[in-house]
Amino acid sequence: MTRINNVDIKKVEEFAEQIKSDSSKARKTQVIEGEWLVREGKTQFQGNVKFEGGETTFQVDNPTFMGGGGNLPGPMHYCFFGLASCYTGTFATMATMLGIELKRVTTRVEADVNFSRVFGINDQPVMEEVRVILNVVSDAPEEKIKEAETLALQRCPVVYTLKNPVKLTPKLEIVR
Repeated sequence: MTRINNVDIKKVEEFAEQIKSDSSKARKTQVIEGEWLVREGKTQFQGNVKFEGGETTFQVDNPTFMGGGGNLPGPMHYCFFGLASCYTGTFATMATMLGIELKRVTTRVEADVNFSRVFGINDQPVMEEVRVILNVVSDAPEEKIKEAETLALQRCPVVYTLKNPVKLTPKLEIVR
């Protein structure tokens, strides 16, 4: 059996070997495309998200204080969900590679968001911290679990993006 903690360890190991022999295989381009829907409705923004096994539609409706109806998750929900799922998945993978059997893992992401900058009222940071609480149920020794946590914090792509400046290259295309 190659699936431990719902992680296909054989696939993880195969990919690690591939990128050891050819580092260019480590790069994967992620593309998200969406559209702001100018008509009245429940959804303000939607996009079809393509992934290895298919495609799905993500929909966003801003909270009412941002002019939406509050009927669907807003952009920050998706942002925090991405952090929670990426960090938890990285932790589970690191734990599996360390031979830790997980019984349950839950994650909570919290942040105090200050929207005054969005409305041009001041230049205070939108967020000063993001709190991630990982709750792990396992019989593994505490030191091993902490080692998996350390590796997850070092290796999670979303955690890296939050902790290190990443170049943003905006481009405006005006169509008339």
